[in-house]
Amino acid sequence: MADSSFDIVSKIDHQEADNALNQTVKEVGQRFDFKGTGASIAWSGGQKAVEIKANSEERANAVLDVFKDKLIKRGLSLKILDADEPKLSGKDYRLVVTLKEGIDQEHAKKISKIIRDEGPKGVKAQIQGEELRVSSKKRDELQEVIALLKGKDLEIALQFTNYR
Repeated sequence: MADSSFDIVSKIDHQEADNALNQTVKEVGQRFDFKGTGASIAWSGGQKAVEIKANSEERANAVLDVFKDKLIKRGLSLKILDADEPKLSGKDYRLVVTLKEGIDQEHAKKISKIIRDEGPKGVKAQIQGEELRVSSKKRDELQEVIALLKGKDLEIALQFTNYR
């Protein structure tokens, strides 16, 4: 019998992220507490980062909170966000939030070690670029690995794909 396997990836649903950003733009434009603060949010660098501008540090953080709220409602993990501190740029405060996608080597090795040390014995994990392939002869063992990783508090958002 062939091995069963699945992939562990860290991907962002860019359509949902874009929808969350558009909803945030709309809400910032309509809310009374943002009137006259110059608060705005927009993509920067394609869809790799978001730039928030406002006339105070508190307003910039408030826009970020609205964006986080919209991401959660759209089913995206907040672990994809890597926010800097608001920096004064001229009259405005600018806040750059980078979106993290893909599993870097450091996290891939950490996940692989967790599977090796705490997972069932017959399970193998291979690093393939920005994803991991986990394989085993028994499907139940793969289910155990998924449950194990969901229980861990890792700094990156994980999705489990290509389960076969």
